[in-house]
Amino acid sequence: MRETIFKYIDTHQEEMLSFWKTIVGHESGSFDKEDLDKLRDFLVATFTDMGGTVRTCAYHPAGDLIVADFNSHIDTAPIIFSGHYDTVFKHGTLAERPFTIKEDGRAYGPGAYDMKAGVTMATFITKALLEAGYDKHPIRIVLAGDEEVGHTFSNGSEDFANAVKGAVAAFNFESGYVDNGFVTGRKGGGRATFTIKGIGAHAGNEPEKGRSAILEMAHKTIAIQECTNFEEGITYNVGIAKGGTVAISVPEEATMVVDIRMKMLAQLEQVEKDLNKVLNTTYVDGTTTTMTYALTMPPMETTEGVKEMFRLLEESAKELNFGDIFMKYVGGGADSAIEVQQGVPTICAVGIAGGKNHTVDEFAVVETMFTRAKLVANTVLKLA
Repeated sequence: MRETIFKYIDTHQEEMLSFWKTIVGHESGSFDKEDLDKLRDFLVATFTDMGGTVRTCAYHPAGDLIVADFNSHIDTAPIIFSGHYDTVFKHGTLAERPFTIKEDGRAYGPGAYDMKAGVTMATFITKALLEAGYDKHPIRIVLAGDEEVGHTFSNGSEDFANAVKGAVAAFNFESGYVDNGFVTGRKGGGRATFTIKGIGAHAGNEPEKGRSAILEMAHKTIAIQECTNFEEGITYNVGIAKGGTVAISVPEEATMVVDIRMKMLAQLEQVEKDLNKVLNTTYVDGTTTTMTYALTMPPMETTEGVKEMFRLLEESAKELNFGDIFMKYVGGGADSAIEVQQGVPTICAVGIAGGKNHTVDEFAVVETMFTRAKLVANTVLKLA
């Protein structure tokens, strides 16, 4: 069976590249609902033509969740191939940077690396398994349309969790790494928005009557940044700070948005304690502050199931002379965290190798699409 799968991948490389180019050509920025729906329709049609049973969870204004089931007649727990089809790049970026494969073997284009190469791999590994008659487990492809924004405007987290619950294993096709590290742990993240009200006044005529919201925000910025604990893996970053209207007025309103990262869900209690301490401390008399806070992505914790999945992946790598691989821990969040939270053993970042994601220099190493597809497929065959 392995030889049949590998032969399929080898003989369909040009088709994989064509498919990849096509879906990169479907722009799908997280905030561009019309574009997202067009790509959703293309993927739904593709999975249906492959013999899948496809359903979607519809959202507005977010991109929909796609769930495609193959080999549904098999009475065992499914294997999950997961990822997302939205990108961080807004409509119009494609005209500036179309999909291109250069002489150095690297591919460029908005979302080519993160993570439309991964969508391509999940699709064609499924095709290869079906072609070879794989019948040990059903295969379920789960693709989010709003992962890049943390499902902030949808029920995507809950629906994703329901789609993966009870699976025997999951491979998340997030963008991979050129150092051959495969992700077995990720930080979780949240957002806190502080809105500060001060008292406006003319900065020349009566500044003493003002109470500066920006000055209060400055104190709070320093205070929350100082709560960072690198040793424990809890970090705070004030990424947005704005306020005031004109330079000649004492500002009466300011807003700061804080990015929060943590290694374990158990650290939420400390995070909330830190945030509330800053919220409830007034540095400039006469100002008031309100806060909204939400966990946007839980941490992907390195469970025993995750470690066992890595052991199988490592075994496959040795069999295929893939090269040495290692367990990698990263700070960015992904839906693999939801999979682990549901008790599903998961390996993340099994997608194409590359780098500089979310930037204009984002690139993918083309050849690794095929070598990693074989590595994943071979690991699938090892699952009990």
